[in-house]
Amino acid sequence: MRSFDHVNAGSIREAVELLGRHPGKAALMAGGTDLLTVLKDDILPAYPELVINLKTIPGLDTVEEDDKGLRIGAMARLAEIAASPPVRGGYGILAEAAASVGTPALRNMGTIGGNLCQDVRCWYYRYPHRMGGRMICRRKGKGPCFVLKGDSRYSAVLGAGTCFAVCPSDTATALAALDARVRVTGPRGDRSVPVRDLYGSHGITLEPGELVTEVLVPAPPEGARQGYLKFTEREPVDFAVASVAAVVLVVDGRCAGASIVLGGVAPFPYRARAAEERLEGRLLGPEDAREAAEAALREARPRGMNRYKVTVARELVRRALKGDG
Repeated sequence: MRSFDHVNAGSIREAVELLGRHPGKAALMAGGTDLLTVLKDDILPAYPELVINLKTIPGLDTVEEDDKGLRIGAMARLAEIAASPPVRGGYGILAEAAASVGTPALRNMGTIGGNLCQDVRCWYYRYPHRMGGRMICRRKGKGPCFVLKGDSRYSAVLGAGTCFAVCPSDTATALAALDARVRVTGPRGDRSVPVRDLYGSHGITLEPGELVTEVLVPAPPEGARQGYLKFTEREPVDFAVASVAAVVLVVDGRCAGASIVLGGVAPFPYRARAAEERLEGRLLGPEDAREAAEAALREARPRGMNRYKVTVARELVRRALKGDG
């Protein structure tokens, strides 16, 4: 790696001030599992002069529940979230998503804030500079999206514009289905952002100088069913080829509301509203699950090498709605 300065931030305010004093030249480090790879491979044209360690900020690693829901500090580790009794008890899809990330070592290092804000895994975007020079693509500010004429196996089939890299965060999929929000702090103070709006077509939508400090998860409706399924090529270490998180409220045997979100298939957690509408008032039998799964992927626009993703995602939705593991 190249040289850079390193600072242990003592407070959120200090971290924000440091970002402001080094505009575009500072990087935030949570667990470091993604950032260190980015720096070692030198994939980005701009290299940080300063790395700000957030793990030293007191109080950012808590997991608490009250009558409104969960409050999770951005530095809470994924392993702690997966094992937390409140999370496992009432927010099962978040516990399952956190437990599905990488290896035990990565879950013990990685934080929920880092998992939400990690960079994409597109192999053109991630091409190491030492192997002939980094690839300058649309996501890096100019140039083409190499997926369009290259290997599209792991690229988006839904919601893509000029960049076909998918959102890599497992916890984002579950949190979006739970209608969670993140608290963001920056030069202009605090604001609350729905998890599903944290991502745009070209990455995280945070403004310059902002950082995620907390995740707020409202309590799901009492009696709601939850399901999370993820397909990978090599369990358990791979990122999702496709995943689904579903929260379905059943009243008198019929669907009274649903939140279905797909992961690994779009640049952001993809809300399958057509599937949700298809379930409204239904009995949630096998045929209802099949029809909702078909509706969830109806707008998919796969490329030649990733058509299989549509089939995989469709089957995951069907199984999640049926309660199949």
